[in-house]
Amino acid sequence: MKNQNTLGFAIVGTGAIGEMHASAIADVPGAELRAVHDRSAASAAAFVEQYPVRVEADLAGLLSSSDIDVVCVVTPSGAHAEIAVPALNAGKHVFCEKPLEINLERIDSMIEAAAANNRILAAVFPSRLGIGARTVKAAVEAGRFGRLTLCSAYIKWWRTQQYYDEGGWHGTWALDGGGAMMNQAIHYVDLLQWLAGMPTRVHAFAGRLAHERIEVEDTLVANLQFGSGALGVIECATSCSPGFSRRIEICGEHGSAIIEDDTIKRWEFVEEEPDDERIRQGKVSSGLKGGTSDPKVVSNEGHRLQVEDLVGAVREGRPPVITGEGGRHAVAIVRAAYESAQSGLVVELG
Repeated sequence: MKNQNTLGFAIVGTGAIGEMHASAIADVPGAELRAVHDRSAASAAAFVEQYPVRVEADLAGLLSSSDIDVVCVVTPSGAHAEIAVPALNAGKHVFCEKPLEINLERIDSMIEAAAANNRILAAVFPSRLGIGARTVKAAVEAGRFGRLTLCSAYIKWWRTQQYYDEGGWHGTWALDGGGAMMNQAIHYVDLLQWLAGMPTRVHAFAGRLAHERIEVEDTLVANLQFGSGALGVIECATSCSPGFSRRIEICGEHGSAIIEDDTIKRWEFVEEEPDDERIRQGKVSSGLKGGTSDPKVVSNEGHRLQVEDLVGAVREGRPPVITGEGGRHAVAIVRAAYESAQSGLVVELG
């Protein structure tokens, strides 16, 4: 593929998140949405009224199209691998929504297909691309926190009963893969491990406290121990009305920082640096927004940044900013938390 060529994108799954992908693609030079596919012909038809591209009624036909270079997988979580693996085997790059899949075996099948076909598998975790998150990451890597001591994530959101009743697949083990932690909190589960490293031990408690007719948890608390020795907590819920901003706290012996929806709220270090006051004044933020009480209000800026990165990765022959292997980590933590909540035991992560 020549560098000057525009990459042709297709979206599989034409719900609200599919619209976010479409708007992100439209905002990236060198990317063009050319086709969509959905099992629901009515959903696909409604989608292309807003984004006038062709509808491919048959997935095999979509994957055999020579004008499609990248497939965005935006189906329910438990149906990602059944789209991603055939797409990779057909020679397409894949941009896959969070979580990559609902268990590690399916994720590994996607990673293996990408490697076997020399194609990119990129995981959608746009929170890592926020300016606030990257500022904290740089400080961790520079050693400004000293030894990390407490590293925690708080995702206390609200979802109505209607959200679960109308979704069809939300709140099911088969397609959602879990509840508040797997679906809503996973962005900040990923961000926490990216900043603080993977936990080595997880002990969790979960409950269904504010909703009916769902199989999974709407409230979960997990205690963590990291490889560095640091401790932490993940609190996640769709049971906390009216919903609060997502928060990450990174604390160490030499300083601490707090991020809320990519805005740095606290930034304190024993040894000051010239930019510290500017950061404290709130001038470091990318405007990434979460869906505290309504998933439809999530900003598409993070998706735009990842689409832009993916276009560059394909053209330059490099890995994307978040690979399939990188996207696997968050699901490993979630699965460990679910195993712990079900067994009552501390789960060791390899």
